[in-house]
Amino acid sequence: MPVVVVESPAKAKTINKYLGSDFTVLASYGHVRDLPPTDGSVDPEHDFDMKWEIASDSKKHVKAIADALKEDGELILATDPDREGEAISWHLEEALRNRKAIKKGTPVSRVVFNAITKSAVTEAMEHPRQVDQPLVEAYLARRALDYLVGFNLSPVLWRKLPGAKSAGRVQSVCLRLIVEREMEIEAFRPREYWSVKAVLTTPRGQEYEARLTVLAGKKLEKYDLENETAAEMAVQAIASRDLTVRSVEAKPATRNPSAPFMTSTLQQEASRKFGMGARQTMSTAQRLYEAGYITYMRTDGIDMAPEAVSAARDAIKSRYGADYVPSNPRIYKNKAKNAQEAHECIRPTDMTLSGDELKVTEADQRKLYDLIWKRTLASQMEAARLERTTVDVASADSQVELRATGQVVLFDGFLKVYEEGRDDAVVDDDDKRLPQITQGEAADKRKISPEQHFTQPPPRYTEATLVKRMEELGIGRPSTYASIVTTIQDREYVRKEKNRLIPKDKGRLVTAFLTNYFRKYVGYEFTANLEEELDHVSAGEADYKEVLKRFWRDFSAAIAETADLRIGEVLEKINEVLEPHLFPPTPDGGDPRLCPNCGQGRLSMRTARSGGAFIGCSNYPECRYTRAFGPPGTEGDEIGPDGKLLGEDAGDTITLRKGRFGPYVQRGEATEEEPKPPRASLPKGWAPADIDLEKALMLLSLPREIGPHPDDGEMIEAGIGRYGPFVKHGRLYANLKEVDDVFTIGMNRAVEELAKKAASRGGRGAAVKPLRELGEHPSEGGPVNVMEGRYGPYVKWEKINATIPKGTEPGDVTMEMAVELIAEKAAKKGTRKKAAKKPASKTAAKKKAAPKKKAS
Repeated sequence: MPVVVVESPAKAKTINKYLGSDFTVLASYGHVRDLPPTDGSVDPEHDFDMKWEIASDSKKHVKAIADALKEDGELILATDPDREGEAISWHLEEALRNRKAIKKGTPVSRVVFNAITKSAVTEAMEHPRQVDQPLVEAYLARRALDYLVGFNLSPVLWRKLPGAKSAGRVQSVCLRLIVEREMEIEAFRPREYWSVKAVLTTPRGQEYEARLTVLAGKKLEKYDLENETAAEMAVQAIASRDLTVRSVEAKPATRNPSAPFMTSTLQQEASRKFGMGARQTMSTAQRLYEAGYITYMRTDGIDMAPEAVSAARDAIKSRYGADYVPSNPRIYKNKAKNAQEAHECIRPTDMTLSGDELKVTEADQRKLYDLIWKRTLASQMEAARLERTTVDVASADSQVELRATGQVVLFDGFLKVYEEGRDDAVVDDDDKRLPQITQGEAADKRKISPEQHFTQPPPRYTEATLVKRMEELGIGRPSTYASIVTTIQDREYVRKEKNRLIPKDKGRLVTAFLTNYFRKYVGYEFTANLEEELDHVSAGEADYKEVLKRFWRDFSAAIAETADLRIGEVLEKINEVLEPHLFPPTPDGGDPRLCPNCGQGRLSMRTARSGGAFIGCSNYPECRYTRAFGPPGTEGDEIGPDGKLLGEDAGDTITLRKGRFGPYVQRGEATEEEPKPPRASLPKGWAPADIDLEKALMLLSLPREIGPHPDDGEMIEAGIGRYGPFVKHGRLYANLKEVDDVFTIGMNRAVEELAKKAASRGGRGAAVKPLRELGEHPSEGGPVNVMEGRYGPYVKWEKINATIPKGTEPGDVTMEMAVELIAEKAAKKGTRKKAAKKPASKTAAKKKAAPKKKAS
């Protein structure tokens, strides 16, 4: 019985259903071997020898496969049909041969299928092959390159740039894209311009809108109306003239559907339509693939199998009618540079199954499948037919001309099913429908309005537009897009805000360092060319060892050149590079780097131990001026080593600081007398940028005394703990919903919240009233009470709880009986006392002798 190995248990379960009991299907649970993160895992001195190690989690899975092969004499490797899948198959075969689990006569074969359906799996099993060695070598080259860059460049960053975490062959290039876009935005200066629109009416009283296109007989360019004065003059020019319709032109137009999805376009569209990140999109698609609903999701291909095209056309005809099926199938040609990555497009395995009919419980899976299904059907549907109308309205002297445009959908075609999203909102005047307008008729002016505009900076990247840009530049491949975009966020080089990627301080610093000292290796062209070389390796057209040799020769020399760099030298160079951003010219023409506090020191970028960056004065420690990393006035959460001064209170400085567990406020400085001055952490939801002196003092005043409890007179307090805001009475804590409640809650509400908490806990933590109070213990003192417990009534004295015998009513318990029960319980407890510690032996005492005090 052959052993079939796939990556995941979900995939194994689906395949097992198709193959039946004649096969043993097992999962490898992903990659089974990797390079250990130690020096020498790739050895350039010995022909790039690579030392592999089976991951501790993978050992049991490799053993399970080896054990199965003892009984079954054939191994079939059925991992994914891409480079990573080929690599897993190769690793598995190597690991099993090293264990002697594969004997000389054991047949080993490789099968690939693009979809996990019965027909695809059966077809693949009938056409086995061997592991594709060129594809494996392309994987080995990539893995070696990533190791050599990461393992040699990251330590340089750690030494020269405190706080930097890592550098990567492709991740650093991707980070550079984001940082450079941010610098473009910061350098952008908006330019004012105006436009003029008029609401016109036909002789029949129907309104339509037109914009000014010709003024003073000259075609109006975008920036011709520079200010409000120019716009008002244009308004007057229109208002003072009669207008007639000069021409009406209606042109037919068609809109064709987009190609079916490949990896990058799926990630882009899922981001636009659902706000899904690249990693989330791929993991959701993976589950759909493993369940047999879609074809393989890591591909550069947009072509579709002929049988799938036929199935799509049949599904369109049955759902929407013959009018929506074009006379000939639509053919989409692959643009992928690497044929090894160009599998079939991402499509449903069953064209008749819509998202609503899918048997899945996860909303993300249903949404993504529906998107893939609609895009696939739309790609084979008839084009949408439109009519675009252009109306030119002009004055008799041709000094003024306005244009109205409109569009009508004559036949919706593929738009009935699907329309591609847009990355950024675009205002399209063409989408409006125009009324019936005839050439030569008068156009009455109902309203003329000037409108002010400002040019906009380039938009920040979303994950979708970043993947699109990487694809355009030839950086990365379908199997790596998601991991690259995720890594730069995990490393805290980039943060995501409203779905946009914004570089953090660390990201800016790393990029500034790499572009100065390793410019070639974060170059877009170099990275794209290296990707092409690796594509040649996978196609069997290049030797991967030669690619590695050429790369290592230059890269190792660049690493060696940085050995003598001092941190101060690196920071000054980064100051120089980022100067336009950090120290822009001042309005009065003064020195932007002069310290505003002492008026003598020069401002420069510094790095904090926590890894962040800030701007500090060169006169430190005499001058402790700091500000957030960024241009003056930037609101940021970066705090200098001595904190951010918020003000003074009762002679103490109040500062905002950053610690191991996040930002906090502090009163005064640490001294020998008071090594730990009063501190208070910022509660969840309070941004460091929003903290001022008033808020800091509120936090430092906690816990706040509300007043004595009306029942027992014990003080009720409000404060903020590790689980959030609370009110406290004795040992009973009740959570509050909002942090602000801590500072405003009054006695009535505090008592109410405590009572609710006591009731929800069945009275746990609250003062429980006794069933009977027997009085003071006759010999030891202290109240003796009869209490109600969950297992029946008991006698309580201090910390001793003695159960009342069955059949005895609480009302029948006397002090004498209670004292007897207490004594019995105490005796039982006494037998469980811990044995006294033996005195330390003389030898041990000698060993643990206190160290001599140093002379002061």
